[in-house]
Amino acid sequence: MAVETWEVKDKLKPRGLDGISDQQIDYHFNVHYKGYVTKLNEIWSKLPDVDLGKANQNYSDLREMKLEESFNYDGSMLHEYYFESLSKEHVEMPASVKEQIDKDFGGYDNFVKLFKAVGTAFRGWAHLIFDLNYGKLRIIGADIHSAGAIWNALMILPLDVYEHAYYTDYGAMRAPYLDAFMKNVNWKVVEKRLARAKRTYEAFKKE
Repeated sequence: MAVETWEVKDKLKPRGLDGISDQQIDYHFNVHYKGYVTKLNEIWSKLPDVDLGKANQNYSDLREMKLEESFNYDGSMLHEYYFESLSKEHVEMPASVKEQIDKDFGGYDNFVKLFKAVGTAFRGWAHLIFDLNYGKLRIIGADIHSAGAIWNALMILPLDVYEHAYYTDYGAMRAPYLDAFMKNVNWKVVEKRLARAKRTYEAFKKE
């Protein structure tokens, strides 16, 4: 059986952002994102040979590998969504995105206020997701990659609030980083993800 591998997507690395330096992006991309990919590939290379007969809920090689598989898988995926979400172009929010935000949050200002507040309240991530159970946008928080999500949801816009996402530029001050993130959101990418989520919802809700 062929071993799966996750390829690093260098093309996703954003440059020239407003308020988020290239050096900050380089550290974030080259150390953290690539680190998750490296460890995920290492785990996948070892999983085919793990002794399934020793599986145990207190401790076993299988348990540890599967725990770290989800952590590094989610770390790889979320960072790719994160980097793809940023652009120096400052694209105007498309009407379809604004309409959905207005519908689900009562306006853009309310959305930003909640998004930043969740980004302040959690240790790892704030996520704008599309809930396929209800067909609406929600903002959820996560302290680590592999916890805090809800089932049957699609990622629309992840906000990394781990210290490694902003310490090079802002030290311990998270608030200016949150402002900088919002200035650099690539709304065309958000629009694409939202459209895909809505199509999925139409198929998902049919019995």
